[in-house]
Amino acid sequence: MQFIKPDINIDFIGKRKIAFVGSVILIAISIISLVIKGGPRYGIDFAGGTLVQVKFSEEIEPQAIKNALKSLDLGITSVQGFGETKQHEFLIRAAESTEALESLASKIKQVLEMTYPQNKAEVRRVEMVGPKVGKDLREKALLAMFSAILFIVVYISGRFELKWMVSIIMASCLFVTLFLFTKFDVSIPILIIIAVLVTLALSFYLKLKFAMGAIIALIHDVLITVGVFSLTNKEFTLPIIAALLTIIGYSLNDTIIVFDRIRENSRKYHRQPYEQIINRSINETLSRTLLTSLTTLVVVIALFVLGGGIIHDFAFALIVGIIVGTYSSVYVASPVLIIWQQATKTSMGRSKRR
Repeated sequence: MQFIKPDINIDFIGKRKIAFVGSVILIAISIISLVIKGGPRYGIDFAGGTLVQVKFSEEIEPQAIKNALKSLDLGITSVQGFGETKQHEFLIRAAESTEALESLASKIKQVLEMTYPQNKAEVRRVEMVGPKVGKDLREKALLAMFSAILFIVVYISGRFELKWMVSIIMASCLFVTLFLFTKFDVSIPILIIIAVLVTLALSFYLKLKFAMGAIIALIHDVLITVGVFSLTNKEFTLPIIAALLTIIGYSLNDTIIVFDRIRENSRKYHRQPYEQIINRSINETLSRTLLTSLTTLVVVIALFVLGGGIIHDFAFALIVGIIVGTYSSVYVASPVLIIWQQATKTSMGRSKRR
């Protein structure tokens, strides 16, 4: 059975303006949600505190658990269900993370058994992270994501435009910029935003069109995924950072396949309009793109449904990332090349008039 006909010719590029509007709306919603909520909802990995997972033998209300544990004065911030409802498991979050909480598991179990003797409680997990460690982990996670994007810029520039030296110079400029701003004690999130803007500016100035297309697509994917997490009020933890790095790699792989075919077809059909070349390239790689995305999606959905509560958010991030990453390879990364081509022609036309 043939999945996609080899002579298929869907007008992807003709719909690029509609796709751009959709992307802008999604990114705007994501940013607004993050601003209103004061950033992502950090888990204890990044915010610090204590997390306790408790399983009960019978049904119980979260508020009843919170009321029972008031006597311990733990600074409990939330009690929420975990996993399937029939399992009667809950996650208890506390703001405190001092050494006095080392015996927290036994204290919680003792209080719950005294308050609800008929409902057997089992403390299955206790995690504690200090606020200083949480802040350090948060900064390192952001730097890991930025470093991944930085090395991607160098690779794309060298791989598709054979400008290894130019890309290395750009990376050096970025490191110098970051070094200078760190001297002024700029926060890591602001530092990342500055670095991304500098990267885009350097890509434009050094005429690295493939690098710019890839960067914009990756920023698009990460922002929308983070926005979905903000809208659904899910926590940001270390596994989610791992998921975001996976999404960056997956989206880049998809983009490289399309870019490679665009480069080949630009040589083969150099007399055709650039929009037509890009649309042809997307159609020619469509079968591989969809098969890769769908097979990966099936596995991730299986993890989401059957993997249990621990891996639930990780799988959810991958599902969103795979869908958005596949979309961005077609409707974000490739159309950026057209905008670049049009901007280059316009600037050349102005130069000739002068």
